[in-house]
Amino acid sequence: MFTRRRLLIGGAALLGTAGTAGVWLTGEEASAPAATDSAPAATGSAASAADSAAGPQAQRALKPSAYRLQPIAGYGPARRTLAKPAVRRKPLRRVDGRGRTMVLTFDDGPDPRYTPDILSILRRYDVRAMFFVCGEMAVAGKDLLRQMADDGHVVGNHTWSHPLLTRLSRSAIRSEMERTCEVIEEAYGEPPQWFRAPYGAWNRATFKLGAELGMEPLAWTLDTLDWRGTAARTIADRVEHGAAPGVVVLSHDAGGNRSQSVKALREYLPDLLDAGYHVTVPRRKYA
Repeated sequence: MFTRRRLLIGGAALLGTAGTAGVWLTGEEASAPAATDSAPAATGSAASAADSAAGPQAQRALKPSAYRLQPIAGYGPARRTLAKPAVRRKPLRRVDGRGRTMVLTFDDGPDPRYTPDILSILRRYDVRAMFFVCGEMAVAGKDLLRQMADDGHVVGNHTWSHPLLTRLSRSAIRSEMERTCEVIEEAYGEPPQWFRAPYGAWNRATFKLGAELGMEPLAWTLDTLDWRGTAARTIADRVEHGAAPGVVVLSHDAGGNRSQSVKALREYLPDLLDAGYHVTVPRRKYA
């Protein structure tokens, strides 16, 4: 367990001493992320991609509209163009940057039974996270994707039906990705910039098609193993003991009973913040 320093951190935030850390993602890691369920995970390393953090870590919730305000037509700066992603051979799976930066990710949702509670916890601590959604879940949970956009979270593509992509044809893989991109863009307000293969099972076709659709592949560093139905305290201990600068945490907000995942988040998130971690989301480089 981490030593609690809430008052000190809260005071620093009020004094404006908390800065924005530069963040980028890299595939350079000694060991590959563990696969969920029964499929093997990807291994190896990939080149880094430059990103920037989403903003300072404050201890109060943002106004829901903060991330959705758009300038009146004809005013404001022109929209920048994202750099075209390279066709990688391995997924990105950790962050680097100034300070103790970590990323929390949630897969398989949105699920109306668990995702709202996760969003509420993140809002309470003014933390942004990544949600890799499945298209068939997003169709029924568009309101939750809109909440994610309102709160400044990043929504990624986790395919339409969560298949093992390495067993599908190229055309089937494209369909799984494209249909999900369309739903995300409709509900979230912009197409996804990140993609995660179900079970951590990647191949050349997934990397190439993801790049063609404008998405970078992101895996994880630390698997909470919540998909096994692990107890909340065990999940929290795993996150706290595995916490380190650059770690990308894998959790789930759907795909089974995720009540323990929600309970664990309530336990480990304030501990991470008390320990000085800046929990944030990556941003892609612009051309």
